[in-house]
Amino acid sequence: MGRIATDRTPRIRMHVDADHNHLKDASSPYLLQHADNPVHWYPWCDEAFARARAQNKPVLLSIGYSACHWCHVMAHESFEDLEIAAVMNTHFVNIKVDREERPDIDKVYQLSHLLLTQANGGWPLTMFIDPRTRVPFYGGTYFPKASRYGLPGFMDLLLRVVTVFHDKPDDLRAQGEKLTTMLRSLAPSNADAVSADADLLAKARSQLASQYDERDGGFGAAPKFPMPMSIERILRHWAYAKRRNERDREGLEMAMHTLTGIARGGIYDHLGGGFCRYSTDRRWMIPHFEKMLSDNGLLLTVFAQALAIAPDELFAGVARETAAWLIREMQHPEGGFFSAVDADADGAEGSFYAWRREEVKRLLSADEYLVVETLYGIDKPANFESKWILHRYDAWHAVVHRLSLDREVADALLASAKAKLLAARGERVAPGRDDKVITSWNALAIRGLAKVGIVLREPSYIVAATRALDFIAAQMIDEGGLFATWRNGRRGPRAFLDDYANLLEAVLTLLQARWRDSDALLARRLADEALERFRGEDGGFFFTAHDHEQLIHRPQPTMDEVVPAGNGTMARALLCLGHLMGEPRYLDAAVAVLRWGRSAMEAYPGGHAGMLAALEDEMVPPDFVIVRGPDRELPRWLEAINTGYAPWRTAYAIPYTATALPAYLPRLVSADLRGKTVAYRCSGLSCSLPMDDLDAFLAELGVAN
Repeated sequence: MGRIATDRTPRIRMHVDADHNHLKDASSPYLLQHADNPVHWYPWCDEAFARARAQNKPVLLSIGYSACHWCHVMAHESFEDLEIAAVMNTHFVNIKVDREERPDIDKVYQLSHLLLTQANGGWPLTMFIDPRTRVPFYGGTYFPKASRYGLPGFMDLLLRVVTVFHDKPDDLRAQGEKLTTMLRSLAPSNADAVSADADLLAKARSQLASQYDERDGGFGAAPKFPMPMSIERILRHWAYAKRRNERDREGLEMAMHTLTGIARGGIYDHLGGGFCRYSTDRRWMIPHFEKMLSDNGLLLTVFAQALAIAPDELFAGVARETAAWLIREMQHPEGGFFSAVDADADGAEGSFYAWRREEVKRLLSADEYLVVETLYGIDKPANFESKWILHRYDAWHAVVHRLSLDREVADALLASAKAKLLAARGERVAPGRDDKVITSWNALAIRGLAKVGIVLREPSYIVAATRALDFIAAQMIDEGGLFATWRNGRRGPRAFLDDYANLLEAVLTLLQARWRDSDALLARRLADEALERFRGEDGGFFFTAHDHEQLIHRPQPTMDEVVPAGNGTMARALLCLGHLMGEPRYLDAAVAVLRWGRSAMEAYPGGHAGMLAALEDEMVPPDFVIVRGPDRELPRWLEAINTGYAPWRTAYAIPYTATALPAYLPRLVSADLRGKTVAYRCSGLSCSLPMDDLDAFLAELGVAN
């Protein structure tokens, strides 16, 4: 399927000025980047397909996003080229889509690309579509203007596609029917469990171990993605094994070695904080330089989990610096977080982050330079286009020892050197920033900040997360429900499953950091709307709402990609909310998701970290801790209870002034206990008697004090 091969090519007819580009009024920064192209772009709309049908032209669909380097390359090479634009305008109706604004379209056509070509997709995604059925008949990702990298030149490809479209309509129709049948067959089925739950979890652990890079950490070869959900799966497996008095030392080592490599690597911005999207090499040294809000939120969460296991100076440093970067550079004045920072600056990829040795020497004192040179390998050969991307080659304590420095002196030298380099970098042309606010990605950042705030006991992170949630509540929710995106006062499309699932989980995490009645009510609303609008009759959730635009396929995602699959997140969040509120309806819905998605989990457990976390939460009765008391006493109790990494334990400190209470709480608080701080240990919708001695309660939980 999907091959284009012909010797016949249509005659080129120049057609650049007759129509106009339709992107000038778009809200998406990515679409606005293409608003001045000579290509007559349309946004995704019925008008474009109607025109293509009327003129009997194929649709050329191009999907990307504003921070995408190869999207920029293809735009400069092809979409700004008058000759290529003429062919596109003459023989195609051209549609441009921002994958961050319309993830539904991206999911459908990325999957179609995989089925057509048997190759993974990516961005830019270039698909050629039959306008009558909206089913693609050929596609790829980046195509160069002229043939190279083993790829056909874009001009040649356009002409060959047009020939096939007009000369072989029956073949394309048959191929489209075959693809449609394949798409329909992809939905998980309500199959009985073949493996025991424990065996399924063990198989996921084994599959991830088989992909593990023992030398440099991480999973798979270059390009290497951090895969925080996989790291979390390994950490959870270790923690539950420890709870059973079993050992999984190798699993803990896999997770910690991977996180150490990421934290030391060039994939991390050692001056400004924040993580780039992935590493182009296996050593985490040279990143693909774009920074995505989603990646940073997920990585903050997994670093917080690692820090809950044991203090770690490196991990705490990157968590604090990344949180500071989010608040300093990515937070809208009203609270929401922007979506991404571009890979390119001043027309070059990575130029903002690269250093020449002489420049570093000039900016720093001799002692500062010695520290930076030793820690970041500037005495070694250049690692990026005759320049250096900062990459820690050794542990900080080892560098301090090697230089025979007093630790306080070394810390001060490193801090002053980094401040000088950061200030100098601030004078450079900075990468562009996509200032779109995406609900699902904001939710990941809210959860990450809340987790780090809890573990590092840093209230400012909780405040920043709360501001982001308040922004979403004020700007991106109305009586009709949640919106997916916002920019400059304009709301984008209605929310998708990931927006509801991630935001529900983020709200529940913030409630664990501090209780607000408004958040408890919001959590209920999000859960109820998701159940009403996204749940299928089989128990699984669709990515799009029931009243959403109908595409050629309606995904029900179970497998994690660069972000967690919505069904796994929703199942976890519903379990948590059901236990918190004593609401069996939420618990039953979560169990139905797991039953529906069982066949997908069994087929490839290693790719279903989110679903397996929900399965684990349902399989092992959770420790649910409720603390009641005066506001001034609650933080001390909550900090003590949250000591350590226990993914089965969730604690909420609910002040006596709260009104949006779980249904069972009023019966638990007797009159003689009011004014005291008391805690309950709950499991299976029943709770212990209240305890007002913190040390005794910690002993009951098995928490070291």
